[in-house]
Amino acid sequence: MKLTLIGHDDRYAVEQLQLALFPDDTEAEAISSLHRGKTWLTASAKITLGGKTVTRSRRLKADAETVRLRRRILQQSYYLAARELLPTVPPWGALAGVRPTKITTKHLLEGGTPASAARMLKDVYYVTEDRRNLAVDCSVSTVKAASLLRPGDLSVYVGIPFCPTRCTYCSFVSRTIGKKTELLEPYLAALLREIQVTGRLLRDSGRRLRTLYIGGGTPTTLSAAQLVTLLDAISDAFDLSGCLEFTVEGGRPDTLDEEKLRTIRDHGAGRMSINPQTMEDSVLRACGRPHTGADVLRAYRQAEEAGFDAVNMDLIAGLPTDSEEGFRRSLDAVAALNPANITVHTLALKKGADLFQHRENLPSPQAVAAMVDYAGAALRALGYRPYYLYRQKYMSGSFENVGWSRDGLDCLYNIYMMEELHTIVSLGGGGMNKVNLPDGSLRRFHNPKFPEQYIEMLDSVVQQKEELFDLMNG
Repeated sequence: MKLTLIGHDDRYAVEQLQLALFPDDTEAEAISSLHRGKTWLTASAKITLGGKTVTRSRRLKADAETVRLRRRILQQSYYLAARELLPTVPPWGALAGVRPTKITTKHLLEGGTPASAARMLKDVYYVTEDRRNLAVDCSVSTVKAASLLRPGDLSVYVGIPFCPTRCTYCSFVSRTIGKKTELLEPYLAALLREIQVTGRLLRDSGRRLRTLYIGGGTPTTLSAAQLVTLLDAISDAFDLSGCLEFTVEGGRPDTLDEEKLRTIRDHGAGRMSINPQTMEDSVLRACGRPHTGADVLRAYRQAEEAGFDAVNMDLIAGLPTDSEEGFRRSLDAVAALNPANITVHTLALKKGADLFQHRENLPSPQAVAAMVDYAGAALRALGYRPYYLYRQKYMSGSFENVGWSRDGLDCLYNIYMMEELHTIVSLGGGGMNKVNLPDGSLRRFHNPKFPEQYIEMLDSVVQQKEELFDLMNG
């Protein structure tokens, strides 16, 4: 879709909203303009689609202009024009970006109430009622999670960028190893060195580790013996006495067995992720996942027997060959297990995924909307509450990913990472370090993406960790 700017250069603010509202329309044309008068600053949007043209404007007093308010009226004018051309009301209104809760969380932390936060979403950003409720509920959980932190606290992420096979929708930088496991040992050896160095830096800094998350890829691609080596190294390097939460992302049930689950639990991890994505065997095959719904049930039962305090289960709305009825069956089957957390993702078509090039048998946006709506209503009725959410580019229907929890069993790491409440130190290939600096700013530092690069560049990775702690210490 063509976008022309007149009188301003805030392209990113308008373009991200355009991408969310018109993800598939290439024939539409839009003009976003800004006029500066003596009294008013006026933003206008003119959008042409399917032979119809709509123009809408918003304005603010010229002497009240700030970057934030200028971008707000540009987005408001664009949204109001777009709404007249779209078949349905966009659920997130004029909000763009991956963290719609950022606004409501800030509002609550500054003394606002859930009711005033909801009014702001309605009056300023035109967010629909159900999405307002989602955002405010998640921000309430964020404020609660923030209250558990003190200055200097941080979280640690340990990445295992390997999977036994690649799902068709996956764009993560991970190595599909199949039966070729020769890269695992050298990668693990490099990771152990980074763990050792980071543990020393953390001890010397006097900071406290609050959550620990082992993710991927699929960490349980490692053998039971390799998991023992990794978990022993973590226990030796880090003081876990102040750790509120230790999570391991099992993910694929075909990588889990009793021995691995008991190994992980015996090393102190209280949370486990078992992610079916769907319980429909035909949909699993269409996505390139070799396990079955029965494998999910077996893995969940084994996790319960191993004694995990909380289990998260992921589902995806909008998978190829899935239907509204199939998604409902999947949601109902997972909810019947009564896991602590259920995360409902909306399919995002990423350029690095096979599915991006072969978009076949995908449910319609209307069907995806019905799936998402069903999940929200069903989970609320069962006593689950949303605790974190985020959006992605190229997401079906411009919806969102939502984590639901029961009995207050929120995954704190997910909140701290997504809401950027404190520093996240990432270890391993593909990890991203989010460093909250003493002046209140945030800086990001990436580890090398691919396992081979990570191994080759380990010296520079270790040096970067030294620099990160120097920055944190001022």
